[in-house]
Amino acid sequence: MAGWEVFALRYAVHERRAFENFIRAPDPHDAPMPMDYFVWVVRRGGRVVVVDTGFTPEGGAKRGRTLIRPVEAALRQLGIAPETVEDVVITHLHYDHAGNLDLFPKARFHLQEAEMGFATGRHMCQACIRYPFDVEDVVRMVRAVYAERVVFHDGDAELDEGLTLHKVGGHSAGLQMVRVETARGPIVLASDAAHFMANIERQNPFPIFFDLGALAQGWRAARRLAGAEERIIAGHDPLVREIYPTVEGSEGETVALHLPPLR
Repeated sequence: MAGWEVFALRYAVHERRAFENFIRAPDPHDAPMPMDYFVWVVRRGGRVVVVDTGFTPEGGAKRGRTLIRPVEAALRQLGIAPETVEDVVITHLHYDHAGNLDLFPKARFHLQEAEMGFATGRHMCQACIRYPFDVEDVVRMVRAVYAERVVFHDGDAELDEGLTLHKVGGHSAGLQMVRVETARGPIVLASDAAHFMANIERQNPFPIFFDLGALAQGWRAARRLAGAEERIIAGHDPLVREIYPTVEGSEGETVALHLPPLR
């Protein structure tokens, strides 16, 4: 069977300096290192799986993020009507990955059971841990549970031939990565297991995490699942849009990860 197509759709950006993106800070006078915000689409024939749902305009504004285009507009530009999507993978429940759930009224949400327990359990009594979560997004997911629209996973799972989920935790207790078989080999959508490829290359994590040991082991898992570091897709790295071919008509905001990199 032919491989999947995989797309990264940038919807927002946040201007930052490099020292903000690592535990062990580089020179505080170093260059800017902005953070891109993506959702991803995995497609084969008529089968479409959306990976993460981005933040809402209100959620982004509250945190000072710059919205480039609404997630709904990004999906429709790729020819995808959110109201028809049947499967959405939520890598974790942080505000920038689990907003906009209402855009997908027919979808089943695929989530690690550990992440749901984390986002609704005792650790949320600590402001420093709950900071990346938006309570309204979590409540919407709880409502989806009661509507029998959440598929819980406990560890690795297969959604379809060549499309698998892999729990790694670390950044959030139930974070999962997505492995996709493509014509150029397996691609790993690392989500926030690595915000930037530099986090892996320097073994220097992004400074928001729940379990540092699990986070570091997640890098090893990403390498193993991808088979080659160049097939790991970091969750917020602007280099993604420089390395991969642009989808026509997207003005550089959507790139095709299943095609050979440009460099």
